[in-house]
Amino acid sequence: MFKQFTENISGNQVYLISSLGIFLIFFIVVTVLLIRLRKSHVDYMSDLPLEDSTTNSSKSFES
Repeated sequence: MFKQFTENISGNQVYLISSLGIFLIFFIVVTVLLIRLRKSHVDYMSDLPLEDSTTNSSKSFES
């Protein structure tokens, strides 16, 4: 079936097929990386915005 599909490709269809392939490869790689991501790293990154480790720079805006 795939062989019949590739035999009828002409001109601009090559760009469509290659962009679809790049799209699929990208999202497969991202999915694999997300599955392999450690839970501790996700917890650390999700807590970053909530940490209050700022210096006195925020007080300079208040005055």
